[in-house]
Amino acid sequence: MISRIMGWFTDPGQLLQGVVFVLPGILIGLTVHEWAHAFAAFKCGDPTAKNMGRMTLNPFAHLDPIGFLALLLVGFGWAKPVPVTTRNFRHFKRDDLIVSLAGITMNFLTALVFMLLTYLLMALVPSLRASSNYWYIMAEIVIVNLSLMVFNLIPIYPLDGSHVLENLLMSRAPKFCLFLRNYGRYIMLACLIFGLFSYILSPLVNWFYSWMNALGQRLFLLIIGI
Repeated sequence: MISRIMGWFTDPGQLLQGVVFVLPGILIGLTVHEWAHAFAAFKCGDPTAKNMGRMTLNPFAHLDPIGFLALLLVGFGWAKPVPVTTRNFRHFKRDDLIVSLAGITMNFLTALVFMLLTYLLMALVPSLRASSNYWYIMAEIVIVNLSLMVFNLIPIYPLDGSHVLENLLMSRAPKFCLFLRNYGRYIMLACLIFGLFSYILSPLVNWFYSWMNALGQRLFLLIIGI
């Protein structure tokens, strides 16, 4: 992380190139993630996010300035959390689970769509096959969405995975769930400082990326008739 930042300061061109390649992925990934939370909450009976203008695909409604810059520069950041009033849910446990998984699911679907779109456009527009910039930008959109998906699955508060864990284990292990709720932020900070999340994120992101890439290649070959 430090070497990445220092490299950008010593080579402004590298910084500009990094921003151009990563920016679309960050804007798309954060936006669809937060929109999905708001949309799912609305469908489950809670109009809070919709009434506050958060059920939108306008990225500026979801961006947190500090979290956005952190994600852009160091690869870790956050958007403005979508406000949810759980007492409006029709079925609390079920609806909380649906809303928690909505953002993760949308990141997965977005990554898959953009991977297939990458190969579809290369099949239909041959000139794109020689464009490394096109490939880098599309690849970053897929990688950012997969990273957000995997990261938010981690069952540490306040990540989405913590809601899934609580819905599954609160009745069986309430003390453990409350411990994670009370100290989750500190655990997450420690994991970030010592780089422990990379051991979880990288293998899973790489696996999903390889699987989607193989699927995209099959689509490409099918379209061009090989």
